[in-house]
Amino acid sequence: SEFPAVAFKACTQQQSRNLKQSHLSAATAPEQVLTSGACVGADSLLRVLANYSRAGEVKTTITVGVVGYPNVGKSSLINSLKRSRACGVGAAPGVTKCLQTVQLDRHIQLLDCPGVVMETGVPPAAAPLRGALAPQRLRDPLTPAVAILRRCPPEQVGGD
Repeated sequence: SEFPAVAFKACTQQQSRNLKQSHLSAATAPEQVLTSGACVGADSLLRVLANYSRAGEVKTTITVGVVGYPNVGKSSLINSLKRSRACGVGAAPGVTKCLQTVQLDRHIQLLDCPGVVMETGVPPAAAPLRGALAPQRLRDPLTPAVAILRRCPPEQVGGD
């Protein structure tokens, strides 16, 4: 009741309106629904948000910030709940450049935030690993590639 968790898969369709939502939960959805372009788990997430907008018997307006690392699907989550392309999305980090407000319904407002990357003091080679830089903008792609290979078990990297 304090920290609800909802399995959710954002919509990957390319159209701009009427994005598909499956009304099945992620736990009960068949594999063809999970691998399709439809959103899964929206009903459960909307129910959680609606519960937060209730204060006793009174409905109040809430604002929910969607925050996280760059390129993890923050804007896709909002588009899936809204069922339209309210926010721009792209394969490269940095599409969302400033805070954007999206009205989901009368009582729920969502904030789409640019990706957040905390400074950790780790060498700059780790920044691309956290999605802070688009791969095309790297001057030295070899250093991050080596860092990735160091993290992978050798049996996953070796080719047969």
